Amino acid sequence: MTTYPRWCGLSRRLLRDQLQRPSPESPLPAGTRHLGQARIRLGDLEQLEQLAAAAPSRERFLSDLTLDPPQATGAEAGSPHLDEDYLILSTIHSAKGQEWKSVFVLNAVDGCIPSDLGTGTTAEIEEERRLLYVAMTRAKDDLHVIVPQRFFTHQQNAHGDRHIYASRTRFVPRDILHLFDAATWPVMSAQTATRSASQGVRVDVAARMRGMWR
Repeated sequence: MTTYPRWCGLSRRLLRDQLQRPSPESPLPAGTRHLGQARIRLGDLEQLEQLAAAAPSRERFLSDLTLDPPQATGAEAGSPHLDEDYLILSTIHSAKGQEWKSVFVLNAVDGCIPSDLGTGTTAEIEEERRLLYVAMTRAKDDLHVIVPQRFFTHQQNAHGDRHIYASRTRFVPRDILHLFDAATWPVMSAQTATRSASQGVRVDVAARMRGMWR
């Protein structure tokens, strides 16, 4: 296994010579003309040379490279190419030590925060309180504490409406609500709310009963 490492070394030397040339318009040596970022590709060739030298045979090296190729080549670190509209989902425990510009704390109701299984003792309740503190202090600019109005029960049909109400978490009592900006979603105008209340929801019970026996 000497020919392939020698070829990698030759390519690496050619690229290094190209990097040392004073004129950026000078053409790349033959065989390297298709390589754009020469400095970065030089690091790739050095890694490839080390892998080739450690392989027991040329056949083994090429087989491993074919069956398990690299997912990407090396590159210099730069600004992250992330879509501006992305969402990170995290548990409260995993969020410790993290910080984000905007944070949404979901299900801030008793039964979730604190959890039903974490209210057996005073110590457990205080631990749940600390978890909510951790969640709320992850926000740098905007914090949204979501309190759902209802929870739909499981094991019902797709259009079922069986639900239960949940109270706001005990860790946000009424006497500190003035520190929050209360908002509802979706925003509904007074006219739309009045019309919806007057119209109600119409259900054809007879048609549903007949459908059960078809």
